[in-house]
Amino acid sequence: MADSPNLVAVTAQNFQDVVIDGSYDRPVLVDFWATWCAPCRALMPILAKLADEYGGRLLVAKLNTEEEQALAAQFGIRSLPTVQLFKDGRPVDQFMGALPEAQVREFLERHLPRQSDALLDRITDQLILGDLAGAQDALDQARAKDPGNPRLFLAEVQIKAASGDTQGAEELLNQVPADLVKDPEVLALRGQLHFANLAASAPPESALAARLAANPRDSEASYLLAARQAANGDLEGALDRLLALLKRDRAYGDDAARKTMIHIFDLLGGAGPLVSAYRAKMLSALY
Repeated sequence: MADSPNLVAVTAQNFQDVVIDGSYDRPVLVDFWATWCAPCRALMPILAKLADEYGGRLLVAKLNTEEEQALAAQFGIRSLPTVQLFKDGRPVDQFMGALPEAQVREFLERHLPRQSDALLDRITDQLILGDLAGAQDALDQARAKDPGNPRLFLAEVQIKAASGDTQGAEELLNQVPADLVKDPEVLALRGQLHFANLAASAPPESALAARLAANPRDSEASYLLAARQAANGDLEGALDRLLALLKRDRAYGDDAARKTMIHIFDLLGGAGPLVSAYRAKMLSALY
């Protein structure tokens, strides 16, 4: 297939520019394929058609895994075809196998911009500013304009969590529609709520650091400090601390270190270099 403005081949040399950086401007669908893979050849015309149909709303990037084995391994590709959708610099969803056009279209519609998305993006801005009333007003406008947008549900959860009603947010998240259960945004919200609850009940970081200085084998202090790190956005630091706890005290908190590492993987969308690296380290520590 010839390249077009909406369908391009990517390699290790241009992956950062085309996929990672480009996904901040529009979603990038990366097709991991190989010449020997018959299902890959069946899927390619569908992706090419949709790339043309969606025009500037979507970029389809083809990555030959035979020529780019290291890059495929970096993103955890184990079967072909695997198709990953990148947004804002990271993979947020994927499917495997040569799906029919209708299913590929349904997959894409969950992520492509909609009429009400600008209002939903405004909710995030309002929450950062601490304007709960403004966020709720934007949600009401989005619901009136585009009631079928699945992101309305997630925005409502975010508003509840930001208001301090983490229990209400969790209860609402437990009612998530079946087709969103494994959605990366839902998994990320679960992770955020998990760490928000842990951090809310944990002692201050200074107190936890003092406990560890007095007793480096204080598993509870180490675990709670990792939770605070995750809640504050230091995910790699939290993973390092949890990995060390997993190696030293696997039984702590009914396998809490491993379970919490998985929460962080969810926060990161379940894929990407950091997830791949620490998932491998976790499995090595376990087995």
